[in-house]
Amino acid sequence: MTTSAPLHLAFVTETFPPEVNGVAMTVGRMVDGLRRRGHRVDLVRPRQLQDGAAPNPQELLVKGLALPRYPELRFGLPAGSALKQRWREARPDLVVAVTEGPLGWSALRTARALGIPAISEFHTNFHHYSQHYGMAWLARPVRGYLRRFHRQTLATLVPSEDVRDGLASEDFAHLEVVARGVDTQLFSPQRRLDDLRAQWGASPATQVVAHVGRMAAEKNLPLVARAFRAMQQIRPDSKLVWVGDGPERAALQAANPGQVFAGMQRGEALASHYASADVFLFPSTTETYGNVTLEAMASGLGVVAYGYAAARQHIRHLQNGLVAVFDQPEDFLAQARYAASYPTVMRELGSAARVHAEQHGWEAIVARFEEVAHAALARAEHQSGGPLLPSPT
Repeated sequence: MTTSAPLHLAFVTETFPPEVNGVAMTVGRMVDGLRRRGHRVDLVRPRQLQDGAAPNPQELLVKGLALPRYPELRFGLPAGSALKQRWREARPDLVVAVTEGPLGWSALRTARALGIPAISEFHTNFHHYSQHYGMAWLARPVRGYLRRFHRQTLATLVPSEDVRDGLASEDFAHLEVVARGVDTQLFSPQRRLDDLRAQWGASPATQVVAHVGRMAAEKNLPLVARAFRAMQQIRPDSKLVWVGDGPERAALQAANPGQVFAGMQRGEALASHYASADVFLFPSTTETYGNVTLEAMASGLGVVAYGYAAARQHIRHLQNGLVAVFDQPEDFLAQARYAASYPTVMRELGSAARVHAEQHGWEAIVARFEEVAHAALARAEHQSGGPLLPSPT
């Protein structure tokens, strides 16, 4: 139970488990953690394909449409009338706009109309993605939209110092770092399976290289393939396992017929895919955090990543992983070659990574969210000139 006053929180998000992506995982962990600490947390989200007919009193399901190129994910349509009715009947202390789509915008407008304080979260560098889809001209208007969205709130929660510094330089305001944790019970070296490695054609001595994540243009996936080929030149029997799905999978699979494409994995199966590998390659340059980095570390892997976001926060070069200079492909390739050349060192780095990850569970992250939420409410009270009326929980 939290030592601070329990709150009634309304989380508004386009994505939530069992959908598989970093935002859904993060929101799911945060909602569960806050409820365990005594807070009332209501959820507003688009209806998912697997949702049944029985209503959940803690959820408001709204209409949504499938995302282009990602039919399994949905974005919420504006729901101002439904939100106004719900929040008049059970007024939350604080609205948390997790995502910046039409649903999130309508939530902020409704909160403002009802005088309910609101904070927001920044999870995705949408304004950076446009260059990966041949639409670089969109970067400026998308950045402007995101800035207008977040400047409506008392605080914007960001997952790393890199994101805070970048957004501050673009005139975003009231930025608060709330990092992400990792489930070290789920992601653990104990999940390693020799039978799974055998399915991949790997012996106990084979160096297995893994990449986990969405297979999309912004993830810099050609560099994964290049780095693995460089590693194969040193250790020809190495195996590369791709875990995940997305619009680039078909092209990658056609171009790399000898590699393992495991598809989307969840829960213990995902944890076993991590732990049954030896080295983790993550050359993305568009992350706000990169949950997979910390998951790989918790699984005992030697990680090769660019030195920003989660890797900047958690990896110390040659102490618990390998860090390449940001967006320098040749340095990333050099680190991959080092990983292939020194498997014993990589095992030692993986063990150190596990020890580090054990110190970064979700409890401290949830407590940090509490701190930011209460500070935002205090700021709202100061701006209003009087005490805010709490909702019964």
